[in-house]
Amino acid sequence: MTSTETATDVARRYLAVWNETDPVRRRELVAGVFTPEATMTDPLGSVTGYDAIDGFIAGAQAQFTGLVFSLPAEPDAHHDLARFQWYLSSPADPEPVAIGFDVIELANGRITKVHGFLDKIPG
Repeated sequence: MTSTETATDVARRYLAVWNETDPVRRRELVAGVFTPEATMTDPLGSVTGYDAIDGFIAGAQAQFTGLVFSLPAEPDAHHDLARFQWYLSSPADPEPVAIGFDVIELANGRITKVHGFLDKIPG
């Protein structure tokens, strides 16, 4: 069973992956946060495995250069599931450019699946 404390740690590590711009370091973080067969699905795509997840994140970073992901509130967790909202904003302006909501499935403290939803996207 996943505690809120564990879910918060995983959510923070997950967003750290999204914020890591060094490709080598980001790939290391992907391997530490996700299981090898992990999937990530949101309205913009669906990918499986370390390489595809890393590429998906790199593509988003290229599109939103200089923006960072943050966790505006603590995740909610039960069993091996957690849900949380995230913000994407400029470090100089905390007003989010994008807002999303992710549900993650966990196994042994690592993400096996991400189900992502976009609540606010740039125009």
